Amino acid sequence: MRALLALSGCSLAALSTASHAQDRTPQAASTSETTLEEISVTSETAAAKPQAAPAASAGYVGGVTGIGGSLLSVDSASAGILTGAQVNNRPVTRPGEVLEAVPGLIVTQHSGEGKANQFFLRGFNLDHGTDIALFLDGMPLNMRTHAHGQGYADINFLIPELVGAVEFHKGPYFVRDGDFASAGSVRIDYLDSVQKNLALTSIGSFGYKRALSIASTPFADGNLLVAADAQVYDGPWTVPDALRKISTVARYSQGTALDGFSVTGMAYAARWTATNQIPERVVVSGLISRYGTINPTDGGDTSRFSLSGRFSATDDTGVTRASAYVIRSQLNLFNDFTYFLNDPVNGDQFHQLDQRIIGGGEALHIFQGDLFGLPMENEIGVQTRTDSIRVGLFNTTNRQYRSGVLDDRVLETSGAFYFDNRVRWTDWLRTSLGFRADGYYANVVSDTPANSGRARDGIVNPKLGLTLGPWFDTELYVNYGGGFHSNDVRGVTATVDPTSSLFNTTRSPFLVPSTGYEIGLRNRSIAGLETSLALFRLDFASENLFQGDTGTTEPSRPTRRFGVEWTNRYAVTPWLSLEGDLTITNARFSDYDPVGNRVPEAPTTIASAGVTFGEPLGWFGSLRLRYFGPRPLIEDNSIRSRPTALLNGRIGYAFENGVSVSLDVLNLTNSKSDQITYAYVSRLPGEPAEGLIDRVLHPVEPTAVRLTIAGRF
Repeated sequence: MRALLALSGCSLAALSTASHAQDRTPQAASTSETTLEEISVTSETAAAKPQAAPAASAGYVGGVTGIGGSLLSVDSASAGILTGAQVNNRPVTRPGEVLEAVPGLIVTQHSGEGKANQFFLRGFNLDHGTDIALFLDGMPLNMRTHAHGQGYADINFLIPELVGAVEFHKGPYFVRDGDFASAGSVRIDYLDSVQKNLALTSIGSFGYKRALSIASTPFADGNLLVAADAQVYDGPWTVPDALRKISTVARYSQGTALDGFSVTGMAYAARWTATNQIPERVVVSGLISRYGTINPTDGGDTSRFSLSGRFSATDDTGVTRASAYVIRSQLNLFNDFTYFLNDPVNGDQFHQLDQRIIGGGEALHIFQGDLFGLPMENEIGVQTRTDSIRVGLFNTTNRQYRSGVLDDRVLETSGAFYFDNRVRWTDWLRTSLGFRADGYYANVVSDTPANSGRARDGIVNPKLGLTLGPWFDTELYVNYGGGFHSNDVRGVTATVDPTSSLFNTTRSPFLVPSTGYEIGLRNRSIAGLETSLALFRLDFASENLFQGDTGTTEPSRPTRRFGVEWTNRYAVTPWLSLEGDLTITNARFSDYDPVGNRVPEAPTTIASAGVTFGEPLGWFGSLRLRYFGPRPLIEDNSIRSRPTALLNGRIGYAFENGVSVSLDVLNLTNSKSDQITYAYVSRLPGEPAEGLIDRVLHPVEPTAVRLTIAGRF
């Protein structure tokens, strides 16, 4: 058993310890150390543990992440694990922004606060999640064959204070990553218990109010944790967001990351009015302000309910882990992006309806062996998922139904098998060799009979990794892997345009392959400093994408992205840490077309820097700079977005009686930049019938303050 988890320089014990080092009470840490004495940890693995982050959050409670602890991760320069403290020490405008703790990831919004965030990573405009796979406690958050966009991943129900650990990977090199994970994956694990119960309230600019409570208690040989988070927010918009949302969690758990189980229930509901992106010309002309709207009835409502369970067991044969989940979600979304382009009389607002029940799970086993007397480790696993979906698109005016475009029922199911073999050949050479096989089946029953049908597809992808070192406290990594994303299956079976059966439409492939390459290094030669450098490339095959906003498919072209990523984490002292990240990417269509070879919305430069200070008692604070570089908005690069640089700050004080007070200042410099910018054709009354192409923007909120008071008991 000692050899089982001490392989690859990155053992399960080390990862579990690293994930939770910042999230344990002294008593819990002591207990964990006793448990883990049986498992050997190599010197380089111990060095790989994340540095403890200073306290910089009034709402940070700490705690124990047990069954949700991280498993063995692929060795690469761009993979990592973040503690709950590291995630919570940054001042943010919306919950999803805490994931910007993942180096190179941008999380923004172009609509109302109840709509899924927009993601950018490694030269991708990931829309709402097309090529970044997101998970919470083993449950997939990306929705396939979704009303608003393939891979739609709503994380607005996230309670940041409950986050115990975040595991991230870039590129398609990890056997557990399948659909939507070509650019990367992020796995979020909630705490099983907290050190102290928490009661928190926040109040701030533009009608911001929040109340949060988290409590856990020993119960029947385990721990019972409950949490409730309620928020209202209007924003600076001329038509208030009127966001109203509530998120709740209840979890019962027993045991540890190596032996135990947990059962978790979650519930979430929200409604809001959206100020969507607006054409630049209406702001320049003075028709509306930067915070104005053209259609004040955009917005929506959503709900999500889930029940999930996880199980881990460790014995002489290895580590076994299993998880299962069932999710019920619903979304009603009203958007008007083109105004009076398609319907000059009634306008172009449309209603997107998505109702679904999702069920699935994963089982895996990690076991030891030897190869010619060399230590070897194998991982074998299966995953399954089934979505039963009603998905609709309807024309509306002021949220009132006018006509239907489509109203389909879809059953989509998938299964995957993966295997990974890891061998330590010498003290300075480790390899991983694996593959993943995915199979998909779907049945579409459309209200346009010609678009009904069944579809099947499958894909097998290799995953290769090579780790050299350490030499002079430096490890070198080489990674290669295949990935994919699925397309909306309605585009796979459709034969006619749902807006007019007189016109045929181009069918999409079900699964679209990608291929990734990466070389990198990680250095720890300076005490407290971990720096990594990665050179990457990702190729996507030619694809046709279903456009959820129009109900049609549009052909796309093959793409190639290559770039460099530099990440730094420096624990200067126990109470002071510095961070700095830089990603530069070249994204191009890899075939020739006279319209141009730039990939619209692909960011060239993403950078961030931060400083965090503080200890459990006394003053604490954080300052964060995020730079989102200019981007081509159309293929010939003639229209570009402007860069966005945002500076957020936090200052607070933690008293001995368990009370903490903090003040967040968002957009400290009152930047007038944009959260997101597009370029497309729209039409306002009096404009030419064919419309006008223009920059279309959603502005950054002006300077805002938020005061938080928290008590721990």
